[in-house]
Amino acid sequence: MGFIRQHMLLRLLPAVLILFAVSGCSCFKQGAYTMAMEIERCGTGLSPATLTVDGMEIAIFEGNGRGEKPPLVLLHGFGASKEVWLRFSRHLKDDFHIIAIDLPGHGASSKPMDREYSLCNQLTWLRGALTEMGLERPHMAGNSMGGLIAALYADRYPEDVASITLFNPGGISAHESEFMQYLARGENPLLVENTDDFMQVMDFTMERKPFLVWPITSVLAEKAILNRPIHQKIFEDSRLKECILHEKEGFRETLGAIRVPALIIWGRHDRLVHVHNALVFNELIPGSRMVIIEEAGHAPMLEVPQISADSLREFIIKAPSRI
Repeated sequence: MGFIRQHMLLRLLPAVLILFAVSGCSCFKQGAYTMAMEIERCGTGLSPATLTVDGMEIAIFEGNGRGEKPPLVLLHGFGASKEVWLRFSRHLKDDFHIIAIDLPGHGASSKPMDREYSLCNQLTWLRGALTEMGLERPHMAGNSMGGLIAALYADRYPEDVASITLFNPGGISAHESEFMQYLARGENPLLVENTDDFMQVMDFTMERKPFLVWPITSVLAEKAILNRPIHQKIFEDSRLKECILHEKEGFRETLGAIRVPALIIWGRHDRLVHVHNALVFNELIPGSRMVIIEEAGHAPMLEVPQISADSLREFIIKAPSRI
C-alpha cells in the first residue's frame, strides 16, 4: 500500500509543480512543498505526532514497532529539523522503533521567545519528551548540536540510554575549522537572512548535497529566514559560540565519564567542526568506536544516508550492553 501511494504521488508531482510554478502563488508553493515532503516520508514508516512538554508542543516523527523493536531517538542539529533523518530512517525502519524529534524552537515544535534555550533546559525538555512517550533505554543518535545534547544526556542519565551515536558533534574545539574563523570575526553563516544565504549554508555544511526538488529548497529557505530570530536566541542561550570557539567548560571530563557504548561518525569534509576533533572524542569516551566517512561533510546521515545507517546498525548489533 505504501509503495502504491508513493508511486501515485510521484506521478502527480510533475504536473502539480508545473501548475504551482506557473501560478507563482505562495500557497500553491506550500502545497507543492507539502506533497514533496510527503513523498520523502513515504517508505520510512514514520508518522507525524505531537507531545506536550512543559507547556510546549513537541513535534515528532514516530515509526512502527513500539514495544517490539529497540527504540532509536534521533536529534537534529542547530537550525535543522526532524526531516533531516528521513532518508536515513528508510534504511533502519525494519530494525528500530524510530522517533525523530523537533527540539523546542525548531521545525514544527513550539518556538516561544520567552524561554531560555540553555543546554541544561534542552536536556530537561528532551527528558520530558522521552518520559511522555514511555521510552525505556532508547538508543540515541544526534548530529552537531544534537550530538552534543546526546553526549550530555548519556552522562546525566546513564541508566536511561542504551547507546549513543554522535554525528559530527559539537563541544570540542581542539582543531580549528572554517566556521570557527567566521565566529571569531563576529559572523555566523548559519543565521539566514535571504535565499542566497540559505543556499550558501547548504554548500557550507554539506560536501554531498542531496537532490531536493524546487519547492523543498524554496520553502526551507523561507522557513529559515522566518526563524532567524528564534535561531539566534537559541544560539546565544545555549552558548554555542563559546562551545565552538573555546569548548564547553568541563565537557572533556563529561565525555570521560560516559559509560554507555558510543559511536562517533564524522564526515571527512566538515567545515563547521574539524574532522580531527573526532579523534579527541574517540580518545575521551571510554570504549568508543569511530567511523570517518570520506564522501560527507557536516551531515553524513543526510548526505550518505545508507552508509551512515549501516554504520549505526553494525555498531548497535555489536555493542556491549555497558562499558
